[in-house]
Amino acid sequence: MGDNRAKKQPRHSRGLLRGAGGVVYWGAVAPVLARMPAALGYRLARLRGDWLYRTQDFKRAAVSQNLRQVLGDDLSPAATAEVTRDWFRLASCEAVDVMRLRHKTRPLRRLIEIRGKKHLEAARAAGRGAILCTAHFGSYNSGFSVLHASGFPVTTIGRWQYKYTAGMSSAERRFWKLVLARRVWRHRARPNIEPWTGRFQVAALAASALRANEMVTIAIDVSPLDCDKARAVSVPFLGGQVELLPGVVALAQHTGAPVLMSFVYRSADYRHQVLEISAPVPVTGDPAAAFERCVAGVSAAIRRAPAHWAYWASTDDLARVGLIAAEQDAAEQDAAEQDKAPAAVSPATTR
Repeated sequence: MGDNRAKKQPRHSRGLLRGAGGVVYWGAVAPVLARMPAALGYRLARLRGDWLYRTQDFKRAAVSQNLRQVLGDDLSPAATAEVTRDWFRLASCEAVDVMRLRHKTRPLRRLIEIRGKKHLEAARAAGRGAILCTAHFGSYNSGFSVLHASGFPVTTIGRWQYKYTAGMSSAERRFWKLVLARRVWRHRARPNIEPWTGRFQVAALAASALRANEMVTIAIDVSPLDCDKARAVSVPFLGGQVELLPGVVALAQHTGAPVLMSFVYRSADYRHQVLEISAPVPVTGDPAAAFERCVAGVSAAIRRAPAHWAYWASTDDLARVGLIAAEQDAAEQDAAEQDKAPAAVSPATTR
């Protein structure tokens, strides 16, 4: 069968084939699925996720193992298998979401319900904008594009994944910029505020967006860059103690903008989604305590819908943030590199 033939191929060949398969899916197949009736398009995307779940052995094992290490007794073996399969399904559906960001996002907008819009309206009425505190969770990039098209101008703080992924050729970077990132850029108030090493004007740019009464989004589940580790704080996260940057609280205290927790959940039919916006998180007083409240909101969302979190297949990211031990022998590292595919963490992911 197909699996047996794949096992006889060199690892490098399998990696190339899977990478090519991802390019074909994002560049050719997903745009077709996005123009089908939503029920059919997302059903086919889900079936593609099932196929990846069956065929990508190493990635399936990595997701399952990381789930067990982080969530422990919260998931039974059967539940772990179900969440792992759903993780592959959601990754495939994300591509369809992005391709539906046409005609001012209307094809996707009618599938996403925005709950908590009153909190956004109150923030805009106060004239200080709002900070949308989130994670690499669900189809957040597309969800924020829908939010922008719904009358709430959005600016995102985050680096584009395709710009710094190791080993990616210039042609691949151009591909992901054209096919994926540019579709999101159209629905932002201004370009991403990218916190690269040595770039110290991030806070000023974010404050400027908030003064313009925009929604500024920040994903706080990212391990800090080496140059920022001195500013990281230790906080409880998913049952562990991790080092994260509390910039969301510093920005809120400096500007007076409210912090609203924001997460996109996909429904059981895989085509409808809900963008939930919380009431303002208290950020006055001790910054560390305020940041713990934000991180607790992210933990709660991941525990509620674990398959929605992008990082389950990224052992390196989980190790860097401190959720799992950073132990991996050379053979495992080689296998991990060759088993990568765009369904793991989207090249348009912002970090």
